[in-house]
Amino acid sequence: MQRPKITAIKPTTVTVPLEAPLRHSNGAHWGRFVRTVIEVETDVGLVGLGEMGGGGASAEAAFRGLEPYLVGHDPFELEALRFKICNPTASLYNNRTQLHAAIEFACLDIVGQFLGVPVYDLLGGKLRDEVEFASYLFFRLPNETTGEGEVRTCEQLLAHARALKQAHGFRTHKLKSGVFPPDYELELFRALANEFPGDGVRFDPNAAFSVEEAIRFGRAIEDLRNDYYEDPTWGLNGMRRVREAVRIPLATNTVVVNFEQLAANTLDPAVDVILLDTTFWGGIRACVKAAGVCETFQTSVAVHSSGELGIQLATMLHLGAVIPNLALAADAHYHHLADDIIAGGKMTYRDGRIAVPTAPGLGVTLDRDKLAQYAELYRELGGYPYDRDPARPGWFSMVPNTRWADPTVPG
Repeated sequence: MQRPKITAIKPTTVTVPLEAPLRHSNGAHWGRFVRTVIEVETDVGLVGLGEMGGGGASAEAAFRGLEPYLVGHDPFELEALRFKICNPTASLYNNRTQLHAAIEFACLDIVGQFLGVPVYDLLGGKLRDEVEFASYLFFRLPNETTGEGEVRTCEQLLAHARALKQAHGFRTHKLKSGVFPPDYELELFRALANEFPGDGVRFDPNAAFSVEEAIRFGRAIEDLRNDYYEDPTWGLNGMRRVREAVRIPLATNTVVVNFEQLAANTLDPAVDVILLDTTFWGGIRACVKAAGVCETFQTSVAVHSSGELGIQLATMLHLGAVIPNLALAADAHYHHLADDIIAGGKMTYRDGRIAVPTAPGLGVTLDRDKLAQYAELYRELGGYPYDRDPARPGWFSMVPNTRWADPTVPG
């Protein structure tokens, strides 16, 4: 049987509701995720799935623009694919790293289906059947329709965390922060850690702090059971200064997201834990390669979440299944979703873990009715500006930030 060749790329932008709007240091997810789902069609009838976000915007036009590069391409030729889309000098004019990631997902899906094996078998074989996840806690605005779901006060945060632990079995709790004044967030984070004294915790202000504020805050939480302190400030030099002054491992998904930055961090360490994101790094294979470098130099890794539906979640699960040095729970926004576009509905957490799909390819298929439903919802609602907060008209983020939301004002 002849190997498949790409015949078309079909992008569909969807918007899938969240339980409530999620606030972060740069703005908010406005009550929904906007994701561009791609279907890569082939001349043998196989279709591979990919997915990409984009800060609340559609990427349909960008994917259509790649068709001339890829029609006729063999999905097995993944290194050629990388250079066709992400040649480093060409990328000075047009960085397509995240577009490449979605197409790589789809090509791996095609190859796995063609060979009748799961993607993890294309990456060296799985080492674990399930991947553990952390609860991913956000400050949240109330749901626009129901008025429910707000997380602003200490009582609301702890109630939300308890409910997630009871429902999903999480043993690690990550607080996305950088929204309210640091001392207020410090009080809430310590309360969270004290609520679950046997569980791990993580704090992530999304690089909103100055170096000095990051050091002050970090020293105030050194006694907690911290997995890591994620992106407290911006840049490798800033992170290095914090690392020298605070006795907590530092993690990043912002300043080490490619191999040059990984090399710089290896030569002069600023970060202890590299958070591998299958989109930000440009695909699953790049993350596996980065994990191998980290294994060699004893730099820890974890799996990062950039706001996934079930297709990207599958890529995270296949990645988590194959890397030997995954000793920390993965992140996922997934439990905030009200629904999904994959057949069978949302994947299920059991004891804080999600099973790795075992069907050929990525192991997920589209629910065509859901895809159509949420594509229509996107046409109705459009996108949203990820770097704006609907509760603070006129506000925009700065690095470092000093203009915090008022925790006494309901959303």
